[in-house]
Amino acid sequence: MDTTPMVAPAGLLQTSLIWVAYAIAVALVFLVAVITIFTWQTPYDRSKLVTTVAIISLTSLLATVFLLPVDIALVSSTASASRGTKKDWATPERIDGILNTLKIVYYSLYSFDALLCLVVIPFAYFWYEEHDEVLEEEGRETWSTRFAQALKYTIAFIFLVIILFLVGFFVPAAAQDHGRHLDLDYFRRLLTNNKGEKALSFGLGLLVTLGTLLYVLYTGAGLALLPVSFIKSAPSISAPQLSATTASDLERNRELQRQIEMRNAGRIEAMSQKDRRELDLLLREERTLVRRQRLAAEARGEGQSTIIRIWTKTQAVFRPLKLVGGILLLLLSVILWVSMLITAIDKAANSVCKSHCGYILGHINVFQPVNWVFVKAAKVFPVDYILMAFLILFLFSSSITGIAAVGIRFLWVKLFQIKKGRTAPQALLIATVMQALIILAINYAVVNLLAPQYAMYGTQTFCQAIPTLPGAQPDCKNHKDMLRPCSESLTDPLAKDVCTPTVMSTFLNRIVLNWPVFGAIDFWAQFGFLTVFLLVFVTSLIRTPRLDLSEIDEEAQADEEEGLLASTSRRFGATWQDITGRARRTVGGQGYGTNSSN
Repeated sequence: MDTTPMVAPAGLLQTSLIWVAYAIAVALVFLVAVITIFTWQTPYDRSKLVTTVAIISLTSLLATVFLLPVDIALVSSTASASRGTKKDWATPERIDGILNTLKIVYYSLYSFDALLCLVVIPFAYFWYEEHDEVLEEEGRETWSTRFAQALKYTIAFIFLVIILFLVGFFVPAAAQDHGRHLDLDYFRRLLTNNKGEKALSFGLGLLVTLGTLLYVLYTGAGLALLPVSFIKSAPSISAPQLSATTASDLERNRELQRQIEMRNAGRIEAMSQKDRRELDLLLREERTLVRRQRLAAEARGEGQSTIIRIWTKTQAVFRPLKLVGGILLLLLSVILWVSMLITAIDKAANSVCKSHCGYILGHINVFQPVNWVFVKAAKVFPVDYILMAFLILFLFSSSITGIAAVGIRFLWVKLFQIKKGRTAPQALLIATVMQALIILAINYAVVNLLAPQYAMYGTQTFCQAIPTLPGAQPDCKNHKDMLRPCSESLTDPLAKDVCTPTVMSTFLNRIVLNWPVFGAIDFWAQFGFLTVFLLVFVTSLIRTPRLDLSEIDEEAQADEEEGLLASTSRRFGATWQDITGRARRTVGGQGYGTNSSN
């Protein structure tokens, strides 16, 4: 009896559930993108175009990075890990259909990301930079002139992209003679002689390499700083203590002012130069202390809504849990570092073709913790997919932390600072482009170093038992000892029929085989990543958190200046206080030089 019509719906249901889960994840990712953008950007200098582009770009990037777990899940669903065979519904036609669908989604997302990063984001950047309020008020800046200027600068980026891909068409093919004596036939079948494919692999390889350089600095530093920031989340000085200290300093300051005024009572105009300079200094210090006092009051929730006060208290209550979470993340970072080091050394020592094929490893020769965890977790569906999504999200968050800590720099010159609530629109757009490149490097690191076996073949296994019938597929249902995990080097003809590589691993293998120079740079850069992590990790553990009052004062002054220009609500509040004749309990940017209840 033919069971194909019965098993086909089962396979369709399983693959459909995976795609539905991905769609739900993308919807959640959109909410995360909205919250992230509004949290990091400055509230006083916003552009609707920049905000919209940043949200769409971040959503697209996260959707791209979450496609790898879907890739692994779909490929793994075609095989039975307990028997080492393809499932009954997983015919070659069905498998080709799954892979083609994945390729379409991959190409669509990466093409959209490229369009955003190379056209839309540069246009939004220049559109924002071309805005001049003075010219707009004078009528010399119109929508059309602003659009034309932004478009003119954006075209330069488009020409650079065209030149980049033309190089991919005309650069000679990488020499493959070095690896003819090696067993790379399986990988060569993944390649095509199509010039368009070759140009695409060149462009993608170049972007992966550029992303790897950013990944080494920012993700390497962020992977160490993110857990430490949780552990050291407790402030150096509490808000009540800062408020009490500031109140004491403010009282001392005003007492000194009164002494000077009493010494010069009746002759203020004839005050000595020394007293005048001292009084001016005390007045400036008073304004700083008032701003600091306002920040301390806001940190305590004074003058805020009930929800804000409850949230402030809740953060303080759950701070010990944040400490425990930081310790767990720190342990995870160390495990990731050790796993990457093990795989990197293993590849450098035992690669089948060294730099000629991007240090492809036949099979893992040393116990590797992360890959082992994923293989074992795959026995309980869908734990392994959840862990993979968490791993990618952790690396993505580490990249954000690294960019925020290091800033956007050109060599040693800091161009933009990334801070919560203080990120300029230009910095937001540049950081989004950097994240797009870093995501390519994260995919490379996961597939080639963190979980090479799992990321390439998922939970697929093949059976080395002797087939019961000539030409039949061997079944290890009763021979568990004959099960072998699929690996990068497939010399067994039966394994080649069972093991299907993920689309992402195929992309990356195509790049390193067509362009070995990219594979060599990307591989050896991983040691730079490990070095950066180690240096930042040791430094962050040794350094103690310090209270930077000057930074607090600068931020308070910036808030005040921006508030005087942009905050209409404060102006209405000040008017209402003038009408009622009563000041608020917490100074909200007004009342400099006045004695308050604080």
